[in-house]
Amino acid sequence: MRNFLLSSLLVALTSAAAVSNRVSYDGYRVVRVKSSDEVKSIIADNSLATWIGAGRANGQVDVVVPPGVKAFDGLDAQVMHQDLGASIAKESDYEVYAQGSANDTWFNSYHTYADHMQFLRDLQASYPANSEIVIAGNSFQGRPITGIHFYGTGLKNTKPAVVLHSTVHAREWITTMVTEYFAYNMLSNYTMSADAKALVDKYDYYIFPVVNPDGFVYSQTTDRLWRKNRQPTVGSTCLGHDINRNWPYQWSVPDGASSDPCAADFKGVSPANAPETKVLASWMDNIGRSSNGLKLYIDVHAYSQLFMTPYGYSCSVLAANNAVLQSLAQGAIAAIRAVYGTVFRAGPICSTIYQATGTSVDYVNDVSKAQYTFTSELRDTGTFGFVLPVSQILPSGIEAYAGFRYLLLNMR
Repeated sequence: MRNFLLSSLLVALTSAAAVSNRVSYDGYRVVRVKSSDEVKSIIADNSLATWIGAGRANGQVDVVVPPGVKAFDGLDAQVMHQDLGASIAKESDYEVYAQGSANDTWFNSYHTYADHMQFLRDLQASYPANSEIVIAGNSFQGRPITGIHFYGTGLKNTKPAVVLHSTVHAREWITTMVTEYFAYNMLSNYTMSADAKALVDKYDYYIFPVVNPDGFVYSQTTDRLWRKNRQPTVGSTCLGHDINRNWPYQWSVPDGASSDPCAADFKGVSPANAPETKVLASWMDNIGRSSNGLKLYIDVHAYSQLFMTPYGYSCSVLAANNAVLQSLAQGAIAAIRAVYGTVFRAGPICSTIYQATGTSVDYVNDVSKAQYTFTSELRDTGTFGFVLPVSQILPSGIEAYAGFRYLLLNMR
């Protein structure tokens, strides 16, 4: 009892400290404006953070605007959040998760990191004949990068692998929920749906809902808009590496990431020097070298409603199987649209959104040798951005699963 009381006190003190240190966005607005030299100057002069920057293909930029900054008032700006703090507070009103209750009520709310890990354990325990918990390695702060491996009855490790990563960037909370929906939907329907059974029997699935656990925890306890991991850099007071600019392939190509430790897309001081990137790359290589091979890899992000293919590092180089990838991507976005009418765009990363170097998709395509490689950007296109209402969790999962299912049915 004494140890329980001490543990409870420690949790309470830790929670209180996290609340007191939380970055407040009360009164902040998020606006979307057309990129221009004037807009770039306003952003630079006021040191404003952007969600999707001026490099995006359609020339718009989503800007976080503190109270008192009026520079955008005379411009044609679309307000995404009138009070970002209020939007975050509403989104962060987590429902209580009861251990052992891995059911569809999970998708009625966002959840704490601890509850995500418990949900994965409970989901696996509900289907012990078809699943196991796997760990790719540890994060910088020592958290296990945890996934669920599921497969057809008696078919473990006998089929080509399908691998999904999400919550690569900490603030992209919807991605965690969507990949968990994939796992839940396929496992819970395995014995009840001939379609689900056929798909589960076809491949070995590895879904890692949170590959950046340190950043994700920080986004929940301290700064909702945090993107990177929590790794320090010698000589800088700024923390964090962008683990999706740190993969050891085309890392040094210019203009696809930042060398500034304070930048949101800081690529690190050397390829794969982020522990998360290093262990994930090694894990992917091992799957790629296995006798059954790596069939499909999807790196799941938000937001922009895109379904993209290699490469990020170059806008002129295309994957060797580009025609097949584009055909599959078009089929996937058509399947997504057929559910609720949500429109996604498809194409190579660099020409569709922006240049990005040292990415997992480029690495897994060319080094780990996945047969099919994609990255998706989930809902929305800028109405809510990263702070997507809970009412959109389940629709996001359902429509994204339709695109995923299309791939599983049509890959050869």
